[in-house]
Amino acid sequence: MTTGFRMALAGAGALMLLAGPVVAQQAPMGFFITSVPLEGGNLGGLAGADRHCQALAAAAGAGNRTWRAYLSTQGAGAVNARDRIGSGPWANARGVIIAASVAELHGTNNLTKQTALTETGAVVNGRGDTPNQHDILTGSQPDGTAFSGDADRTCGNWTKGGEGSAMVG
Repeated sequence: MTTGFRMALAGAGALMLLAGPVVAQQAPMGFFITSVPLEGGNLGGLAGADRHCQALAAAAGAGNRTWRAYLSTQGAGAVNARDRIGSGPWANARGVIIAASVAELHGTNNLTKQTALTETGAVVNGRGDTPNQHDILTGSQPDGTAFSGDADRTCGNWTKGGEGSAMVG
């Protein structure tokens, strides 16, 4: 696979510290689309993709959280992207809530061209823009789960750069 790789990300683990009463403040960033795509599908597996996300978040001043790439894997020990990202809520770099829960993220959410921003707060070029960079590889079904079967939809679980294929979306 030789196309650029862009991934959606969400903070996970102990990062969800939004308990108790909600105060009218800007929500901390918990979601972004990478501003620096990786070439091809060899990301060094999930760990390599996570390192890339963590480095971009740190450069944007949000490295104090644990960041995980929104990616699924296939085969024995398959990993669902939705299980890697915590329970929400997720806000973009401008503090706009994208989704309040996993169910909302995979259902009726606030993901639009104007809200699906990079870690720097930039809009990602889409249809009609030059260059068009909106495709996001996830290796996931619309509900955030991994694909079953023999068809490779994750570039060899994110370890193949010259062959294989990956699911967009």
